[in-house]
Amino acid sequence: MPPTSRRNNRLAPALISLLGLLGSLVWAHHGDIPEKLAQSIRKEFGARAEIRLYQWQELIHANLDAGEGEKLELVNDFFNGARFIDDRHLWGQRDYWATPTEFLARDAGDCEDFSVAKYFTLKAMGVDISKMRLTYVKSLTLDQAHMVLAYYPTPSSVPLVLDNVNKRIKPATERPDLVPVYSFNADNLWLSRSRNEQVRAGNPSNLGQWRKLLQRMHKNNPESP
Repeated sequence: MPPTSRRNNRLAPALISLLGLLGSLVWAHHGDIPEKLAQSIRKEFGARAEIRLYQWQELIHANLDAGEGEKLELVNDFFNGARFIDDRHLWGQRDYWATPTEFLARDAGDCEDFSVAKYFTLKAMGVDISKMRLTYVKSLTLDQAHMVLAYYPTPSSVPLVLDNVNKRIKPATERPDLVPVYSFNADNLWLSRSRNEQVRAGNPSNLGQWRKLLQRMHKNNPESP
């Protein structure tokens, strides 16, 4: 896929700061999108990017009382409308985990960006993080590493897989093309011994890209969860 223009390859520091602030505000339920941010997004990325942010805000606030199954479908469909572009073309880096607002501003990202955006949006909609794991897998179809979001209705349930490649939400037992490697959420990190067995393996803060992502999101709102 061709690279984006030089103008959009890197976000200005001030805009990164604003995007981090919005990420904190939205998933902490702290109110509406600041007008200053909306203007900056519109100026840098166009009116459609600004509209996406407002649609995201509306998605969250209009569905706080929906059932969790409906929330999964709404969030999965919302973010799967974005384009897949690898980090080298989009960010000029080998590996970069975008915040949800950075992802929405571009309307593009790679598998980590899709999964991270779904995780934080569902968290903002009231889904307990203990039910969600960002999961690295080996995709046998793509023959490469891939990330999906796994949702566990109960601790012992077969997880449901939210994926940007196969866009239908399916139980993991119906995704033999995915071989789990490790998974994590804000509280724990697990290593996969097999498709059905995962063992706790430390703290997710040991993951460098996850740590950097949270630092950007918390920079302007250190009290955010």
